[in-house]
Amino acid sequence: MMLTGNTCLSALMCGCCMLSICLNTLKNDLKQIQFQDSLCIFRAYITYVSGALFMNSLLLQAIHRYFTVIYRTRLYFQSIRCQFLIICLTWIFVLLHPMPVVFIGDIHYDGDNQMCQIYLKFSFSTIYISLCSYGIPTSLIIFIYFKLFRYVHKISTRVIHATTLFRAKKELKMVQYIVILVVILIILGFPYVLFILISFFTNLPKYHYRIAYLFIHVSLVFVLIALFQFSKTLKVATMKRIKKRLHIVAVIT
Repeated sequence: MMLTGNTCLSALMCGCCMLSICLNTLKNDLKQIQFQDSLCIFRAYITYVSGALFMNSLLLQAIHRYFTVIYRTRLYFQSIRCQFLIICLTWIFVLLHPMPVVFIGDIHYDGDNQMCQIYLKFSFSTIYISLCSYGIPTSLIIFIYFKLFRYVHKISTRVIHATTLFRAKKELKMVQYIVILVVILIILGFPYVLFILISFFTNLPKYHYRIAYLFIHVSLVFVLIALFQFSKTLKVATMKRIKKRLHIVAVIT
């Protein structure tokens, strides 16, 4: 629940950042303003932080499932203390990783897209942020899934305790859910990746960031719905709370 809660918190933070960018873009469009405000760089920084935080929170869940199956006798990896420690380390990393880009001044205001972002081109900043926020976590999640899948397939062919096999298959199922979330992000985040690749060779369309962020907004909605469906404990707790409030309202009425 702690790791799932971290994922939900990061998704909420990511959604708030996206909403802030949309509202600011809409305000600038309506007022025909084409200059950056005092929070423009900060919004870009928080956007990179929240995106990396969400992807790495999914990676933490996959790592936890892997250690639960492969190193099931080492209870420290399953303890609250260990989970809290890796969550704190992840937060420190994602808060610090955009700093080099901010310090070298690679975040600029784009008047056409009405937001501050890195200029997409073949540069250190573009590749660095893409790998930290998207490429490395996604690759590691898929790698862990295949390692866990091969392990479960291997022990299925041997005579082994039924409880151990059932637990391994259960954890593999949870990692499969994480992979589904990542696939949703890959499919709907494809325009952003495509624009990055195009920027290495030629100029981009005028409103490329608006197009890319539109798909990211949609993907975040689908990911939140899927996350709610896959997290049975969170789903049951939420439904109980909703039913309790409806019951209180009915009694008062």
